[in-house]
Amino acid sequence: MPAPLPNSPSRHAVDGLPEQIGKYRVLSKLGEGATSEVFLARDEFRNEEVAIKRVRADAYADAREDRFHQHVFAAEAALVGRLQHPNVVRIIDAVADERQPYLVMEYVPGSTLRRFCRANALLPLAQIVEIGFKCAMALGYMFRQGLIHRDVKPANLLAVLDGDHVIDVKVTDFGSVFNLAADRTQIYRVGSLAYMSPEQLDGDALDCRADIYSLAAVLYHLIAGRPPFDATQQAAIMNQIYHAVPPPLRGLREGVSARLEALIIGALSKRRDDRPADWDAFAQALSGLVTDHEVPRGPLQGVLDSERFNLLRKLEFFAGFGDVELWEVVHRAKWQRYAYGHALYRKGEEGGTFHIITSGQVEVYRDGQRVAQLGAGTSVGEMAYLAPSPDLRLHSADILVADAVTTVSFTTQSLEQLSINTRHLFDAAFIRVLVRRLHAAHEAMAHPRRIL
Repeated sequence: MPAPLPNSPSRHAVDGLPEQIGKYRVLSKLGEGATSEVFLARDEFRNEEVAIKRVRADAYADAREDRFHQHVFAAEAALVGRLQHPNVVRIIDAVADERQPYLVMEYVPGSTLRRFCRANALLPLAQIVEIGFKCAMALGYMFRQGLIHRDVKPANLLAVLDGDHVIDVKVTDFGSVFNLAADRTQIYRVGSLAYMSPEQLDGDALDCRADIYSLAAVLYHLIAGRPPFDATQQAAIMNQIYHAVPPPLRGLREGVSARLEALIIGALSKRRDDRPADWDAFAQALSGLVTDHEVPRGPLQGVLDSERFNLLRKLEFFAGFGDVELWEVVHRAKWQRYAYGHALYRKGEEGGTFHIITSGQVEVYRDGQRVAQLGAGTSVGEMAYLAPSPDLRLHSADILVADAVTTVSFTTQSLEQLSINTRHLFDAAFIRVLVRRLHAAHEAMAHPRRIL
């Protein structure tokens, strides 16, 4: 590409883009609204792309509107570095510039879920339920941080795409968040009308069930291609939210089971006490629809993330892991299945991986003698990670599959990519495993007949 002439305008000048916003190099514009613009930029320090939401210089018509958006900016700025969940967009930085304050956020390539609310672009039911499960886990995490989102809608849920397939989802836009622990004045009666609960419309005190209602309204829209309540006038929509029952989902889409419809309609109940009691109850009810084959899979024939998450949650090895750490394992681990007779390890081989057995059994052989049988929830090969020297990483036994197994595995290198907290939890789990094995070895030596 030829160099620009000395006095020729730069590409940024031609496109109307700023060269820099603070320390971030602007790459392109992602979108704009009435009061803000969103840019794709480069964080050279972190060596990653970020999204920057900057207030437009001419955004506010009057001082009252200006004060409102100052509250919105302050709500999001208060969350810098605080939200660390695989399904929540990270807020990296907030700069309270006098003219144009801006937020720096994790960049999520893809689109919002608005794209999949149209009747001609609906997602498979299993995928919608999976999205609901991940959003419920993310919003549950936020609620445990003392936060109620208050504006859960398709435009605030980012879809991570592989072609047209949604492979993940992230909750974003925290300007309407109600912080239960904040001592500053907060805004009431915010949100998007089509997805607001009756108590939110009333300006009543809220708990997590307001967001549960909103997520249920989003799932209804994704399933049916229309929101649960719809009219041309706001007053008419409000009247429906207070008094009407949403049209039955089974009459709007084929394949909707009675149980799926009951869960969504129940979460849209006028009385909050008639909705699921908390996020965990709603998430597990959604996951149960997949586990019990209550939704047709369509093209989704593989194991879903929700199934993997719930599988790990039941294993003794992961007993000390929280939801965030388990999600990290789901996304970072290598999931593998091995048939009967396969050798996970051979004596004398150098270890480079370790496995946690999620189902099935393996047998441990030393010099042709079976010395142990290990099942779900047990780790094997952990010395590859724990051994202080290469000599100790040589396997001292053959480990063979006795009953087809599924494992999650890590190398020492891939384990180092996990967060520090998750690595500490792995260390604690390995210590528990080693203590149990040392105890078993001691018992075998002290009471060989009783052990045999």
